[in-house]
Amino acid sequence: MAQTAREGAAATKLAADALRTALTNGDLAPGQRLVEAELAESFNVSRASLRAALIDLAAEGLVERIPNRGARVRVVSVTEAVAITECRMVLEGLCAAKAAERVSDEQIGVLTDLCDRMRHSVDSGDPMRYSALNRELHRLVREYAAQPVAAGLLDRLNGQLVRHQFRLALRPGRPAVSLREHLAIVDAIAARRPAEAEAAARAHLGSVIAALQQTDA
Repeated sequence: MAQTAREGAAATKLAADALRTALTNGDLAPGQRLVEAELAESFNVSRASLRAALIDLAAEGLVERIPNRGARVRVVSVTEAVAITECRMVLEGLCAAKAAERVSDEQIGVLTDLCDRMRHSVDSGDPMRYSALNRELHRLVREYAAQPVAAGLLDRLNGQLVRHQFRLALRPGRPAVSLREHLAIVDAIAARRPAEAEAAARAHLGSVIAALQQTDA
């Protein structure tokens, strides 16, 4: 017996969360068409709920709806990625400073362990593993900052940069540079020095911007 498709706000959230995760993991390519019927069946939600999820993701800048042609994953240019990263620089700096003010000894241990795993992924030449750990580190800093407004804005901005983040992770030598920058952020947070943590976070995002601009060139 066929399972009845779920409808309503809960079904819309389920579909939106699943699509957002697929985008974040790089499972959906920029420009890829999003077929409503296929996705609704995959997530076991109604077409109406799936359509509502796509509208929500379009509002977040992750999906582009084309009149009479459905929806597709939005393509973000390098120029726009730089502009988004400039905004991230301010917000990530704020979160790093707040994390340094509020971090617990247990949380410092979690960050230190994560840095060890990031170092191992670089040493073993595993850029995709490093990229995943990189995203986890930024997520933890946002969590420890306990600044929900900044965290919410960053979640929306980061979702638009997935393709560029993967490309940078695969650039020879970039993970090693990125690792040093992240270690500086964590060192400042662990020392509970907000100004240093903010400066380190801003320096890291400045480095990302320079790397993006090299890609464009």
